[in-house]
Amino acid sequence: MTTLSVPASRPHTPRLLKSRAAGKLLLLALVTAVLLPLLHGGSWPHHLTVSLDKPLTSASNWVIDNRDSHPLFLYFFGYISNAVVLSVRAVYLTLLAAGWTGVTVFAALVAWRVAGVRLAAGTALAFLACGALGMWVPTMQTLALMVVAVLASVLTGALLGLAAGLSDRLDRALRPVLDTMQVLPAFAYLLPVVLVFGIGVPAAVLATVVYAAPPMARLTALGLRGADPEVLEAVESLGATRRQRLLTARVPLARGELLLGLNQTIMMALSMAVIASVIGAGGLGDRVYQALASVDVGQALAAGIPIVLLAVVLDRVTGAAGAADGTGSRTIGWPYALAVTAAVALATRLLHGLNWPTGFSLGIAAPVNRAVDWMTAHLYSGVPVVGGTADWAGHFTTWILDPLRGGLQWLPWWSVLLVVAALAWLIGTWATALTAVLAMAAIGVLGVWDPALDTLSQVLAAVAVTLVLGFATGIAAARSDRVERVLRPVLDVFQTMPQFVYLIPVVALFGVGRAPAVAAAVVYALPAVVRITAQGLRQVDPAALESARSLGATGRQQLWQVQLPLARRSLLLALNQGVVLVLAVVIIGGLVGGGALGYNVAFGLAQGDLATGLVAGAAIVCLGLMLDRVTQPTERRTKKGA
Repeated sequence: MTTLSVPASRPHTPRLLKSRAAGKLLLLALVTAVLLPLLHGGSWPHHLTVSLDKPLTSASNWVIDNRDSHPLFLYFFGYISNAVVLSVRAVYLTLLAAGWTGVTVFAALVAWRVAGVRLAAGTALAFLACGALGMWVPTMQTLALMVVAVLASVLTGALLGLAAGLSDRLDRALRPVLDTMQVLPAFAYLLPVVLVFGIGVPAAVLATVVYAAPPMARLTALGLRGADPEVLEAVESLGATRRQRLLTARVPLARGELLLGLNQTIMMALSMAVIASVIGAGGLGDRVYQALASVDVGQALAAGIPIVLLAVVLDRVTGAAGAADGTGSRTIGWPYALAVTAAVALATRLLHGLNWPTGFSLGIAAPVNRAVDWMTAHLYSGVPVVGGTADWAGHFTTWILDPLRGGLQWLPWWSVLLVVAALAWLIGTWATALTAVLAMAAIGVLGVWDPALDTLSQVLAAVAVTLVLGFATGIAAARSDRVERVLRPVLDVFQTMPQFVYLIPVVALFGVGRAPAVAAAVVYALPAVVRITAQGLRQVDPAALESARSLGATGRQQLWQVQLPLARRSLLLALNQGVVLVLAVVIIGGLVGGGALGYNVAFGLAQGDLATGLVAGAAIVCLGLMLDRVTQPTERRTKKGA
């Protein structure tokens, strides 16, 4: 009888899973029916809001009044500020003393030691290109700032990751802190940093540390927690102390994650170069920002290209260091590299001087500006049949953005919470749904319900466009090695190019408004979606594909019936990262007419209005938390579906 009951229950499994989802929805409907008489329609009720204007304004005024006299600022923040200034200045003077030849040779030798001659040649060409574009001194300023910021970020992140990796309690306590640090827009915390440290290098470095330290902390904790238990048990059986187990087993086993954390920290620090220039960072970021303020796309591109080159070189070098043993020549030692650098710098100083030769500079600003003017004149409007980009932007706003925003703002506030709860509960657990609902309700309590729904409409539209383009491009890259090779440098450039650089071409093509804000978000989020999609499809079990081919499945059938279902986790991760990255450009979009929460944060920074800026920034964090919960299945749910 037992053997007969097993096959009888199998056909009912899908129906059982469906009934669980239906049961969740039925329970939500029942709760809504009970509470409906107590609820009111329309926007978020005013009596359920809490104003933070007075306490935040009072805190801002207290900082301004006591910044030059209180012991906290004189003997704590003041020492931190001085240490940052001295460190950045020391690195900058060292780079200038080495000269353009010394820096180029040293960077090439490091790349040679780590990854071989090919990367060494690419590194040398990248530094020479920075000088040829007339940006050698700003490049050294940015490099000095990034060296100090990355070292501080790595140290801070490693310490936090060490604590989280060795203690479950600290891991649970740090997780929401790291989530907030990563989701909170950079503009939102620039204002409190500037209030404490003033405009200048210290504020720029510390803002960069807040932004770049979380990935190092997360990956350090992941590496320490993922150490092989059998190795740890063997080391412990030999009588090693806890400190010895950490230094001789856990840390070496986590080498890959630590180097990946360093890589991600460098990338995020460089992405802050332009944003930090708003508060006095100087260097390449300041050149980009000043060029865009005068609508000089060519000059902005000339300063943006060195940022991209630095990011690509550092990405390749740290990525090669993360490989097993590297492929470079291990005969090149650090003393030898330093001796060669010093000799080259001395020879250059005696022959030509340390500054970049003015006759070797290449001006690209004028031709780039002429190209932008041609695009604006010929593509903005009047294009036969298809219409101009301005027409596309207008149609996108009229047919998609306006109805989406109007529909969200028309819904009663409680129905929005109900939809959020249903989506989060279906994809996760009741705890996931509760977190998402509380995050959305917090937006209403902060008094920015309507602007948040406006921002949400832009995010949803941008994510939809990003996913359509990203999935299609990722599938093409996964199915063709040639397409993948062609796309890789393009994706590298788009991922490392500062958002401000491509903002002006977007505005030139699409005008000012919510449509260009969506376009900027799509450009920023698209590379990550393409990479994750392509990687997920390429990692599908070859045996499954071979089995499908042996059964006569066509290429299209293999894609839809084998690859996409088996790459479900990667596709969901691509969706999640698309949402997070689109949300990260909300403030940038607010500067070009996107309005809503992004404009409020930028306005708060420009006017020194701590209340407006921080409240809007907190609302963006809550919006990001809600979207994360409704787009990323929880671990428990994933395991059940596996």
